[in-house]
This record gives sequence, structure tokens and C-alpha cells, in this order.
Amino acid sequence: MATTKEPTLVEHRGIEYIPAHERYTTPFQLGMMWSSALFNVTNVVYGALVVSIGLNFGQAVIVILIANVTWILAGMASLPGPAAGTTAFASSRAAFGIHGNKALAAFNWMTQVGYEILDLSIVVLAALALLTKTGVHAGTGLKIVLVMAGAIVQSLLPLFGHRSILRTLKFLLAPFAVLFLILAVLVISKIHLGHAHPAGWALWFGGLALAASASGLGWTVNASDFSRYIPETTSRSKIVAAVTVAGALPTTALMILGAAVATLLTNASDPISGLPHAFASWFVVPYLLFVIVQLIAVNALDLYSSGVTLQAVGVRVSRLQAVTIDAVISGFGALAVILSGSFNAFLSDFLLFMIVWFAPWTAIYCIDYLLRRGRYDHDALSATGTTGRYRRPGGLHTPGVIAQLAGMFMSLMCINTSVFVGPLCRALGGTDLSIPAGLVVGGVVYLLLARRSVPAEVVEIVDLTGAGVVTPGVLSGVEA
Repeated sequence: MATTKEPTLVEHRGIEYIPAHERYTTPFQLGMMWSSALFNVTNVVYGALVVSIGLNFGQAVIVILIANVTWILAGMASLPGPAAGTTAFASSRAAFGIHGNKALAAFNWMTQVGYEILDLSIVVLAALALLTKTGVHAGTGLKIVLVMAGAIVQSLLPLFGHRSILRTLKFLLAPFAVLFLILAVLVISKIHLGHAHPAGWALWFGGLALAASASGLGWTVNASDFSRYIPETTSRSKIVAAVTVAGALPTTALMILGAAVATLLTNASDPISGLPHAFASWFVVPYLLFVIVQLIAVNALDLYSSGVTLQAVGVRVSRLQAVTIDAVISGFGALAVILSGSFNAFLSDFLLFMIVWFAPWTAIYCIDYLLRRGRYDHDALSATGTTGRYRRPGGLHTPGVIAQLAGMFMSLMCINTSVFVGPLCRALGGTDLSIPAGLVVGGVVYLLLARRSVPAEVVEIVDLTGAGVVTPGVLSGVEA
């Protein structure tokens, strides 16, 4: 039996297959990583956004509770990681083909960069709020300096890799738990439950779309990037349960806290700059300082995933180069958001437009895993040339491409944003059904088109671990 090899401090792995002797993570450790990463101010910001669009506090709580059920999907999307031994947008080559997957990997890369811009913007907003507290009113020059400094500092941790990120986030969990508990106590004494009248169904569904995009559904595209370090023989139910529970609990609690905070900041242009006016300095100053430190660490998750995703797109760069590219782009993006003063508008449209591509992708990715019963040809997943089981004619897996396009089309027809409203959404009085439309149409179309061809691909597969050729009933020692 192979022993587990402890990785070096600086990780050099990209999207290549992770051999069995390097699979050192357990479901519990994976869950701790998710809880540590999610116990941060961005979820407070998301909860505040749900209230800022017009929902009252009671409606926001219901929307947040329902939206976080989607963490089950993130748990399901974690299963291909241990089975394929690689990242999400390397294993999804099986469902979309080499070239079809590149387009979706590019979408995911842009999404990750968007999250990086969001987190970096919050870091800068927190720094600006601290400066305002001391009487310094930052001009354009100082804002540029703050964005550049944040972009440089946030790019350091991802270079050390998966294990270093896990350790750092775990270390930061306790102090932030204390700070958020204090924030909750302070908010309870000030909360304005009657700050707004109940909103109509259109706004209710809009809030649900925003909250789901910001919770479990939005993290499905990252799930396998971190679960790939779990041994292939690990219980699938334990993996799903660990991700679901560890993701849903902190996200739900912090979103509800954010919704409560928003009832105190009804005139603020963003959920950060109004804090010094709502709370005393003894709390606001350390809170904002810790927000800056924590989000720089949390952004390491996005920089890590976007780095390996850029490799999956086919760009020939090392992970270090990929992180550098992303840090530069996120810096310019954050600068545009900060100088425009339209943080809430950027966040809302960003979360909604992401749904168009990742809702159908999530359904297809999970159904593909189930159809092939978690069996992947590891050699074929890593092949990018003219050969390989997943190369497909023209580099496209037709069922996956058709299902993705169909799901994206229906999601776009049902979306409601500040810059575009789908015709079906408009016909329904502004009700945003982009998530169910994308999930159902993408998933059903793929199931109908691939229900026979994908299971038929589970034939003799060469095992990368050195066990030789395995039969259709066994893959890497796991029985069918």
C-alpha cells in the first residue's frame, strides 16, 4: 500500500493528474477548508446585497435559506475531483471535448477573475473606510496606490499552493469567528426589521438568483480543484456531506448577518463604506483591518483556481505566470470599480450573468459523472493533442456542447439584470428564472443526448497508478 507523501511548501502541480501517494486530504479537512474560506466578509456583502435590491429582512432570510440548499450541487461537483484526479476544467473535457471545454474554461477563468476583482475591491473599500475614519479623504492617486498594493500582496499565497492556502485559512478562522460574533451582537441591538415593505415576486426571485449564485451554485466550478487531493476510494457520500454542510452553515449565517447589517446602511453605496457611521471605532477599526487580511488570503482560492483554469484553456503558462496574469487583470478591474463608485451594480450584474454559463455547466458536469459512474481515462484527460478518448471529432463532444448552448440560451431568456432583461423574464413581469432554466434545460438535454454514448465509453482504461489495464467493472481499484 502506497504511503501518503507530504507535499513541499511551494506547490508545482498544475492541472496534471494527482497520483495516489499525494492524495493527503480527508473529507473533514476539505470541509474545514471550505468553512475557513467562506467565513469571510464577502458573504456578509452578499446578504446585504439581497436587502439592497428591495427585499425586507424576513424575505431576505427565506431567500438565503433556500439559496444555500445549492451547496448540495457543490458537493456533487466535488466527486469528479477524486475520481479523475485533476481539476474541474480538466475533468470536464470528458463531457465537452478538448476544444468545447476550452471555451467553458475561458468562461470560468473570467468568472474567477471577476471574484478576484470583487474581493480586491472590498479590500480597497475597507482601507478607504479606515482612512476616512482617521480623517484622510483619498483622492484618485491614493486609490490607485491602494489597488496596486493589494494586487501585489494577494498574489503571493497562491504561489505556495493548495496545502498552504488550507493552513492559512484555518489559522484565520478563529479570530474572524470572534469578530463576526461581536458584529452579530451589535447588529441585533440595532436591527431595523421594519425598514421596508414586503417586495413582490419579481424582486423575490431576483434576490434568490443573486443569493444562489453567491452560495453553493457559484462554487461548483471550483469544487473539484480542491477535492482532487482526496483518495479515490473515499466514500462519495462523505465528500458530498462534508462540502454541503461545511459550505452551507457559514454562508447562510453570514448572509443573514449581512442582510441585518443592510437594514442599518440603507443610504450607503456599498456594504463597507457605511460601517464607520453605524458602529463605534473600537469595533470598526479592528474589523476592517481583519477584513483586509482575510480577503487577501481568501482571494488566494480564486487566484489558485483561475491559475489552473487558464492552463486548462490551453494557454501555455506555468501556474506562477498564470497567477501573475490574473493579479494584474484583477488590479485593473478593481481600479475601475473603485473609481466608478458603482460597487453594488457591478456585484449584482456579475453574480447574475455568471448564472448563464455555470448553471447548465453544473448540471452537465454532474450528470456526466453519474452516467460514467465516476470512471475517467486519466491519460485521455491529460491529452491535448490529436489523440485520446476525450479528444472527440473536431475536439467537440456534441451532446455536451448542444446541452450547454441550450441551457445558456434558456438562462439568458429568463435573466433580469440592469443592462439586459430576457424576453421570457419580461413576459413574467421581471421574474428571474435563469437558474432553474439553465439547470433543467442543460441537464435534461445532456441526459437525453448522452444517456447511451457516455456509459459506453466506460471500457478498458489504462490506470495511471501503474496497475495496468482494468476491466469495465473496476477502475483504479474501485468496484463498479
